Amino acid sequence: MRKTITIGIMSQEAIRARVLAIARGDYRPQPKEPKIWFTSMKSLAEVLSDENRRLLHIIMQTKPESISALAEQTGRKPSNLSRTLKTMSNYGIIELRRERNLVRPIAKATEFRILAT
Repeated sequence: MRKTITIGIMSQEAIRARVLAIARGDYRPQPKEPKIWFTSMKSLAEVLSDENRRLLHIIMQTKPESISALAEQTGRKPSNLSRTLKTMSNYGIIELRRERNLVRPIAKATEFRILAT
């Protein structure tokens, strides 16, 4: 199953103004608007690099039980992989679900729609 997330790109000031307008009740986001925002195409490209998008596909296909299992599947070091997953989790692209004493990575999407303002 393919999941698509809409991502927006706008300046930090514009993001801040948007968040404040939403908090005040002056603006109500539409359902199709981005829920994830980046301040530049460069920062988006770092998070959604070719390697990281490949990683998302691997997670979606293999549904690893833990970060260690994913590290074995991908040949990446667990510490490096953990850092990457945490960054992607901060943006809402990956969910890191605690199960027993393991952390299971779950890809929220493998396709992205990008809106730049």
